[in-house]
Amino acid sequence: MPSPGPLAAEVEAFLARLARTASLATLDAYRRDLTRLLDFLEEQEVTAWRQLDAGLLRRFLGGERARGLAPRSLARRRSACSRLADHLLATGHLDHNPVALVRSPRQPRHLPRPVDVDRLANFLDTPHDGSPLAVRDQAMLELFYSSGLRLAELAGLDLDDLRDERVRVLGKGGKPRQVPVGSRARQALQAWTGVRAAMAAPGETALFVGKRGTRLGHRAIQQRLALIARRRGLDEHLHPHRLRHSFASHLLESSQDLRAVQELLGHANLSTTQVYTHLDWQHLAASYDAAHPRARRRHNDETPT
Repeated sequence: MPSPGPLAAEVEAFLARLARTASLATLDAYRRDLTRLLDFLEEQEVTAWRQLDAGLLRRFLGGERARGLAPRSLARRRSACSRLADHLLATGHLDHNPVALVRSPRQPRHLPRPVDVDRLANFLDTPHDGSPLAVRDQAMLELFYSSGLRLAELAGLDLDDLRDERVRVLGKGGKPRQVPVGSRARQALQAWTGVRAAMAAPGETALFVGKRGTRLGHRAIQQRLALIARRRGLDEHLHPHRLRHSFASHLLESSQDLRAVQELLGHANLSTTQVYTHLDWQHLAASYDAAHPRARRRHNDETPT
């Protein structure tokens, strides 16, 4: 940090205020970000905060980008500058926040690779030992892939959310939606609800429960999926979001119905679905039952043995 001066003094005041609520990691990161800003302002011979404007900030962030700073770190730099500017506005050193006029750098989207449809089918069709835990885990696997649920959505399901061939889920922001449940998932859920009572604690409403009889937590679900993948010889890391991504990718490949996939995933914006599935689309086509590889009805709708 440069020797204390009018600019550095306000940065220290801001960081002292931030320390009351922020974590040590955030505080250290913001200190590094604002030290870089102070170095830049010194190079530009800026001596008062009132000289700070959008043009200076663009040059600062542009220089950081040229140095090879990653988009995520650039976004944090901008956030640190904006928080500091809010402080300077509150203390009378600025009359507006110039960071509001500077666009945030685009963040790359890191999407999981979908599991190959045939490999996933073989994985899901692998026989299990028939124990209540195995029956429960199979129902979770099938429901994740059948309906494209988020981890929090599946963990939050109650028994009365199951409704014949669909399930009611609460998405982000508490927004409810109804999603279809394929025939394989319905069979697996039927098997689970048949043995659930032996595991569930009295009065427990959760659809999926653990050994203690209470609602299964997020971490436990993640661990069970990873364990099953190892036991069944799937040489890929399996987690709930990857099953959701596989659901979206496989369904869109079959149907080309991007808006239907958007509704099923619970995305507010179509652009989110386009990036999420990273697949081209040209026209609308088949319905869910015709498109989803595990929702197609077998001849005579026979039950597999």
